Amino acid sequence: MTLTLADVKLDNDAFAERVPHETFTLMRHEAPVHWYDWEWGNGFWCITRWDDIVAVLKDWRTFSSETGATALEDLDPDQLEARQSMLDTDPPEHTRLRAIVNKGFTPRAVAAYEDLLRDLTRVILDRALPKGEFDFIEEIAKMLPIRVLCEILGVPQEDNGSLIEWGDKMIANTDPDMGGLHPGSPESAEYRLLPFRSPTALELFEYGHRIAAERRKHPKDDLVSKLVTWEDEDGRRLTEREFDTMFLLLVVAGNETTRQAIAHGMLALMEQPEQMERLRADPSLMRTAADEILRWSSPVIHFRRTATVDTEVRGVSIGAGDKVVVWLMSGNYDELQFADPHRFDLARRPNPHVAFGRGGPHFCLGAHLAKLEVNVMFEELLPRLGSIELTGPALRIQSNFTNALRTMPVRIATA
Repeated sequence: MTLTLADVKLDNDAFAERVPHETFTLMRHEAPVHWYDWEWGNGFWCITRWDDIVAVLKDWRTFSSETGATALEDLDPDQLEARQSMLDTDPPEHTRLRAIVNKGFTPRAVAAYEDLLRDLTRVILDRALPKGEFDFIEEIAKMLPIRVLCEILGVPQEDNGSLIEWGDKMIANTDPDMGGLHPGSPESAEYRLLPFRSPTALELFEYGHRIAAERRKHPKDDLVSKLVTWEDEDGRRLTEREFDTMFLLLVVAGNETTRQAIAHGMLALMEQPEQMERLRADPSLMRTAADEILRWSSPVIHFRRTATVDTEVRGVSIGAGDKVVVWLMSGNYDELQFADPHRFDLARRPNPHVAFGRGGPHFCLGAHLAKLEVNVMFEELLPRLGSIELTGPALRIQSNFTNALRTMPVRIATA
């Protein structure tokens, strides 16, 4: 059966078992600016070519984040006010919020974490590898990002299990196998004022309030202390809502995306063992391998913008107020930008992937940290593996927003 534009499906179900690359290939070739009628609200424009994605992300004046950057749904003013995070702002407000935490994620600041990352990674591997058979997600992929995040935020390491659980529930808010709610259900509507429409956000907010209260009394050299003590030249401080959404964003984005890059990277190496042997034989390949793992995995599948004026993309008229969705996953497999994009090539160079965005004010705050975590994990893990293989299917979270694996059972032998 030949796939046509009428067959395009981009709901959560379409991503339940795999990424529908054939759908993105079709749109790139036949309709790189494609109108999609969404069953749960107003439709949206799909942007699937790399160069158009980059142009939209850079042009925040024409394509605004103010009416929601992660939600495909139509948000009313109450929802926007309650759920707005740094992602859902444009300059100058975005610049103000980002500046509060930006210094902790510069290349120089991140480089100072390398010894800590290696120590944490070795502890994780020391605990996991002797088990022989285990879930790679549970024992390895999810552990490094959350432990690093606890250090940066200044929250107790013993709380990392709760942070992981809360983050999982919010990312999987539409996956019925993980307790998620159908976006059209009455239950989902009850939580319309919460990030990800998830009641779990309330638990994370409550936890953040406890940590914030402690830091107001006893500030430390950590990110929560910076958030609660920050004050601009006019005496303005973060409101409770701003703190809540910033704390939630740091927990979810700082944990989930890097975890998925590590998980998908390991899966790709298992499925293409010649690439694993290539990396073992030449560890210097990690200089390019991390970017290829990030391109290949594309942890965030899309972001949404809203047109502020009547405009055009690739000659297609887009009206003011229209939702415009850039499919990062598609951009990372664009044949016009990446030679043989469905080939996992650890030496790929150049590799201008859009896993973190590409320029513009919303370029991922944690990009340098994520890349370092991927580097360190595979530099430490591969020399200790004699062999690794799947013992069952790698199961996905049912989501069209995050390219997330929830379980990946493996059997290993140590070197």
